[in-house]
Amino acid sequence: MFKMTRRTLMAAVAATPLLAGAAWADGLITIIVNDPSNPYWFTEGEVARTTAEELGYTANVSAHRGDTNVESTLIDAAITNEAAAIILDPANADGSIGAVRRAIDAGIPVFLVNAEINQDGLAIAQLVSNNAQGAALGALQWVDQVGDASTYVEFFGNPADNNAQTRSNGYETVLSQYPDHEKVAQEVANWDRTQGYQRMQAIIQAHPDVNAVISGNDEMALGAIAALKEAGMLDNVTVGGFDGSPDAVDAIRAGELAYTVLQPVAVFAREAVIQADYYIQNGEPMVADEKQLFDCLLITAENVDQYTAPFTLSN
Repeated sequence: MFKMTRRTLMAAVAATPLLAGAAWADGLITIIVNDPSNPYWFTEGEVARTTAEELGYTANVSAHRGDTNVESTLIDAAITNEAAAIILDPANADGSIGAVRRAIDAGIPVFLVNAEINQDGLAIAQLVSNNAQGAALGALQWVDQVGDASTYVEFFGNPADNNAQTRSNGYETVLSQYPDHEKVAQEVANWDRTQGYQRMQAIIQAHPDVNAVISGNDEMALGAIAALKEAGMLDNVTVGGFDGSPDAVDAIRAGELAYTVLQPVAVFAREAVIQADYYIQNGEPMVADEKQLFDCLLITAENVDQYTAPFTLSN
């Protein structure tokens, strides 16, 4: 598995020129994301589309919203439209395998972004955040800001997405070393702000002494913050997030969110299209390793001013 740090990543991208409108770069690149109402997935789709158009392709962005049936229909449409490549954020680690296989069997290369499928050798590349590294980074920051002891709750993402379990495992690996931090609940909120709000309301009733929250993504964390503010508890509860969304950054600036772990989605969405273009032109992968990990970064009150664009932290 290839691990790309920020330095090697930016060097690789900088060394790959974009020749907008080049005569040899034509055809359709189909981009399928999860739910563009979430700023993370919106940015993923927009960066991929812009990069494809810079390279001279026609590009369209559609969304499956976590529904494998919709995803399957969108893949079939890409096949019918004879797409040159598909950039896909898969809906389900297992349930998306069949759709990816159909595209590959039709001669269309598939590049997965953000989430993996549980089968190697189908997609040309799987470009994802280094979720284990990011979770450890966030958990250590959480301990630093929460202190020596807590009564805390964890918000868990979509169980069909491997990222949810990877982040939860990363949190557990770190926090299990601190026995005075007691986890009183683990709530599935499916990456969703409204569900985070509703689950936090129920937790407040069951565990009014809770004083910390660690979340698998920013949307769930922001929902929890809304419930805590409503209950007048936020000043006494530390909340940590994961994604690096603009709303999370605003919450850090407002002193409501302790930190967020930035996923470099703007970087690997662009890189996926660059690699797709290379494959279209050369018939072979640009990077030998199918699975490519992109290290996460920490955003706190100390460096929040370096956040210069959605999901982008400058040096």
